[in-house]
Amino acid sequence: MAIRLTDVANEAGVSLATASRVLNGSARKPAAEISDRVRAAAEKLGYFPNAQAQALARASTKLVGLVVRDIADPYFSTIARGVQRGLGDSGTQLLLASTDSEPEREIEAVRSFMSQRTDAIILSGSRGLSEDAGLLRLIGSYQENGGQVIVIGQPMASTGGIQIDNETTSENLAEELIKAGHRTFVVLAGDENLLTSRHRSQGFLAKLKRTGLSAVEVVHGAFSREGAYMAMSDYLRGRKSEDGEQQVCVFCVSDVMALGAIRAIRESGLRVPEDVAVVGFDDIPTLEDVTPAVSTARLPLEEIGRWAGEMVLSHGETRKMVVAGTPVLRESTRLHAGNR
Repeated sequence: MAIRLTDVANEAGVSLATASRVLNGSARKPAAEISDRVRAAAEKLGYFPNAQAQALARASTKLVGLVVRDIADPYFSTIARGVQRGLGDSGTQLLLASTDSEPEREIEAVRSFMSQRTDAIILSGSRGLSEDAGLLRLIGSYQENGGQVIVIGQPMASTGGIQIDNETTSENLAEELIKAGHRTFVVLAGDENLLTSRHRSQGFLAKLKRTGLSAVEVVHGAFSREGAYMAMSDYLRGRKSEDGEQQVCVFCVSDVMALGAIRAIRESGLRVPEDVAVVGFDDIPTLEDVTPAVSTARLPLEEIGRWAGEMVLSHGETRKMVVAGTPVLRESTRLHAGNR
């Protein structure tokens, strides 16, 4: 049953007129305490302002909101380009919001896109281990009033979207590295509270274990270039002297982390891959400009974005896709002659 403004007024203990002034943009503003109470009641009940509900039910606004973790990350900018391609010549405009990995900003972005009466919202980026109840309520209300939600990464139960099979892809990547002759591994595992970094590191470590190997060290840190730079620097400062006698292969759970690790290795006076081999995950376009060429697991990032855009144009048909990556070994994991 749709939530009415009357329900919000009753929940907040105010008159219908007062609730309307708070939620419908009246110039006459009640006291701050009353306004806060009304807004809290609206969020608790999952109320949409009437204009939003009517617009979604009556006609398309030709607006789609895309929420990404970090627009400066080539992973997300490539996906955004793909979404634009997927929308094609439909006349739909793409609105973009970047959260800088802050859950509160993701909620703010969703609220903003709701207020702009977007036809659909695409959420791209790793989810945490537990879903934010406030975000789930917002999404539920948006969907009840006709909005479409698509998630890239780990789709929620109530949404369609594109799931990345990070665990299987990492297992396959580890298998290729083992086939190439690598036996000594370090894992820069990123933020263990993010599903993406957790699944990628778990898949890689599981494959090592099944092969009778294990990582000499698993280092957690920020899921970013700077986070990997710091993690790699810490590892190199603390590694045992005997570790330096053999080529170590460092698996980074994203390409931008691999770039941060390479910077730390070079600053320490070591060489890639002669002293330390490095492998990433995603195959972002930036890797084309890096020397030596960086090994990775290739995801069809632009295609993933395109598929999401096409899902929007399917007008509410809920679909879920699962996409796995392909291992690509390049110069950064070339085995040193002395370790063959």
